[in-house]
Order: sequence, then structure tokens, then C-alpha cells
Amino acid sequence: PFQEAKSSSGGSTVQRSKSFSLKAQVKEMCTACQKTVYPMERLVADKFVFHNSCFCCKHCHTKLSLGSYAALHGEFYCKPHFQQLFKSKGNYDEGFGRKQHKELWVHKEVESGTKSA
Repeated sequence: PFQEAKSSSGGSTVQRSKSFSLKAQVKEMCTACQKTVYPMERLVADKFVFHNSCFCCKHCHTKLSLGSYAALHGEFYCKPHFQQLFKSKGNYDEGFGRKQHKELWVHKEVESGTKSA
């Protein structure tokens, strides 16, 4: 940030450059605890920011790593609990209090059947 400038006497003087930037750091908040996440403890999974220690299974609270989790609807699980809770049923939506996807098709078939009759 120093620039050398020639003076009228032929010698050189050092001047401090006036162009420097102070960028305001945007504070990132942990998805789990809503506290500030600093770079050394930052972990990003599926575009969600966490503290390393806050990235845990929703079901058993085991600490997760980037290679050992499964996510559904913004919720994070260890792989064993994800399989236990969702894959064995073959119904991902039911575990989140939503209507089963297959029920949506049944209603459409009934509606189309009554219109054509």
C-alpha cells in the first residue's frame, strides 16, 4: 500500500496509498443454534451453514460429518436413522406430517373418473 513518488528535488519520497478497503464481514448464522459462525468452525451442508459441533442427527443428536449424513426437507439425519425412519416405509412425506404422495394420485383418478362417466 505504499507508492514511491518523485519529488521536485529529484529524490524520492514514500507516500501511503489512500485506496484501501474495509469490507464489512457478513455474519453467517448457524442453522441449528442461530449464533454467529466464524470461519474456523464453519461447515456447509446442502447450502445450510452450521458450527461443526451443531451439525447433528435430528433423531439421535449424533455429530454428523459431510460424508455421513442424509437430508430431507432441510432436516439432517445420520444414515442409519434416515433409513430406519424413511426408506423402510418407502414413504418420505409421511414422516414429516404431510399427505402421502400416492394419495394425491388417488384423488386425481377419482376426479377424472367422475367427470368421464
